Amino acid sequence: MKKTIFLLAFILSLASCHSQEKKTEKVSPKNKISKTDAQWKTELTPEQYQVLRNKGTEASFSGKYWNHFEKGYYACVACKNPLFTSDAKFNSECGWPSFDQAIKGSVIYKDDSTFGMQRTEVMCSNCNGHLGHVFDDGPSETTGKRFCTNSVSILFIPKKKK
Repeated sequence: MKKTIFLLAFILSLASCHSQEKKTEKVSPKNKISKTDAQWKTELTPEQYQVLRNKGTEASFSGKYWNHFEKGYYACVACKNPLFTSDAKFNSECGWPSFDQAIKGSVIYKDDSTFGMQRTEVMCSNCNGHLGHVFDDGPSETTGKRFCTNSVSILFIPKKKK
């Protein structure tokens, strides 16, 4: 009986440590931004607030960056944290901006089981704004990832011309 209780306690402690590691993995504390809900509401448009703070999704093919391919980078619209380079962008034909990788340390990941689906949510590492989700159906010749991102959550910064 004592062995069973010890074994059960050991397994539970391992599971607890593993879940804590997953939550803190890839978090970049360098420029963490913490604002109240009221502050976000005054700084963001209603659509930006719905997506970034309430984890909403814009309609496919409605955002301004789904078919945008200029050189530069994409930053979080809420805190200006650089998230994706234009070199990582590809046309996935899904109706949302798609990238095969994020800039290292720029995003955090969270398991998302809403709507009966098992997905991985992608959030800005500085302000925890919801950006979209990442899937394993991107171009296989690169990372194999598809960061399906809401246009309303990002801001394009064009490459400076020389």
